[in-house]
Amino acid sequence: MATAAHFEPDLPVTLADVRAAHARIRDAIVRTPTLVSKTLSKMTGATVWLKFENLQFTAAYKERGALNTLLQLSAEARAKGVIAASAGNHAQGLAYHADRLGVPATIVMPITTPTVKVVQTEGHNAQVVLHGETFDAAYAHARVLEAECGYTFVHPFDDPRVIAGQGTVAIEMFEDVADIDTLIVPIGGGGLISGMATVARAQSHGIKVVGVEAELYPSMYNRIRGTDLPCAGDTLAEGIAVKEPGGITARMVAHLVDDIVLVSERSLEQAVALLLQIEKTVVEGAGAAGLAALLAYPERFRGKTVGVVLCGGNIDTRLLANVLLRDLARSGRLARLRIRLQDQPGALFNVARIFDAERVNIIEIYHQRVFTSLPAKGLVTDIECETRDRAHLDRLIAALRDGGYETTQVESA
Repeated sequence: MATAAHFEPDLPVTLADVRAAHARIRDAIVRTPTLVSKTLSKMTGATVWLKFENLQFTAAYKERGALNTLLQLSAEARAKGVIAASAGNHAQGLAYHADRLGVPATIVMPITTPTVKVVQTEGHNAQVVLHGETFDAAYAHARVLEAECGYTFVHPFDDPRVIAGQGTVAIEMFEDVADIDTLIVPIGGGGLISGMATVARAQSHGIKVVGVEAELYPSMYNRIRGTDLPCAGDTLAEGIAVKEPGGITARMVAHLVDDIVLVSERSLEQAVALLLQIEKTVVEGAGAAGLAALLAYPERFRGKTVGVVLCGGNIDTRLLANVLLRDLARSGRLARLRIRLQDQPGALFNVARIFDAERVNIIEIYHQRVFTSLPAKGLVTDIECETRDRAHLDRLIAALRDGGYETTQVESA
């Protein structure tokens, strides 16, 4: 992959393109802050700077590339309108700025798209067309409508105008923090990292650019490394769940990016939870991918001044709640204990006394008499409880066992 000296001068996007894009769009987007996280820096051993792109109006960086493209369309193209295929942030970013500029917008979405995303996109006065079960089907239909109606297709990542717009994230980061020496950037189709790496390579000091993909969707990793890892599964980072990266972006990544790392679903969940708990900011799975990499590979980044892009904050509230509860369970602050009892008066009361003595809060109790292999006079009770930390939970389990109760923890995934 790239080294500081390995730079191809005729790549389709230059620093001048990104600077021109920034001049074009900066008055119509949010100048999101780049802030140091003292707590995450202490946890990882790196100096961690976070770029809060989840604070854009549509809660994602995608506005930048969409707007840069819209502003370069001819009057005729604007009058006919634009079209895109997207089930997420690109749809909303394009619809929002097209509406603001008076450009008709059509967004083709798979019929499986959550209703909330359809409603949000329609809220920007875009015409939403639901077609196909998958993104690929929606994309193909969008290209058909493009040809039939004369629309301009705005690609979510594989377009130099879009790439230049996304690269403006790095322009702002280096203006705010000149001594960043490492960028960690999520990769889906590759538009964001291509634009940001273009800016990074033009800085006066050597900067490492590391891309991050979900383990379930290592499409750019496969393309660059020549591997054939499967791309499938239900990832928390659906915003970067791309099966085929762009041709333009793959070429740019090959020449400009130092490495690509893969992160697990568990790392993504941990990063989402930490950002809410520590930074009090909501990010989606893709938006947390940079921090997930920092947590998963601390030795790579220790001692570095690291810039991490929180690229989006559009996460379903129920999904966010599940992530937070799972994080509590994994940290030992929320637990389900399975306790074997005798089916007689006072059995549950005596167990509850141990919880009280250990100052553990009981949340739910589930008795099981029928679906168990225990004798007819035995029962199993599952007790969900809340503790301060793992050590507190361990003390409770020890006290229950000392009291003569067979106790096991029902582990989370």
